[in-house]
Amino acid sequence: QVQLVESGGGLVQAGASLRLSCAASGRTFSSYAMGWFRQAPGKEREFVAHISRSGGIIYYQNSVKGRFTIFRDNAKNTVYLQMNSLKPEDTAVYYCAADPRSITQATDVIASRTYDYWGQGTQVTVSS
Repeated sequence: QVQLVESGGGLVQAGASLRLSCAASGRTFSSYAMGWFRQAPGKEREFVAHISRSGGIIYYQNSVKGRFTIFRDNAKNTVYLQMNSLKPEDTAVYYCAADPRSITQATDVIASRTYDYWGQGTQVTVSS
């Protein structure tokens, strides 16, 4: 089992950057594929980005490609989401999630059901 704690959210203006962090407990972090999801008010939770155990396989939602970067530091048990050129439509609660099976099929990694463990979320608000 792994516990996840997100941090780094905040209120920024459009065009700014934020870096979200997700710290995982336990000594098996490197065995989990990790994902970032977000949920805006009144909307369903949606996939943002995924990274495999080693970092060699990465997926992004189309709307964040070229602006967001997911990366991980297995020595620090942490996965990050660097968000640049933020837009008001990026406003949401951002969640990190862990997949113990390390599924890498694109159709699966974008689905919430693939991930067994979730953090509590961190709020990102982008003003226009």
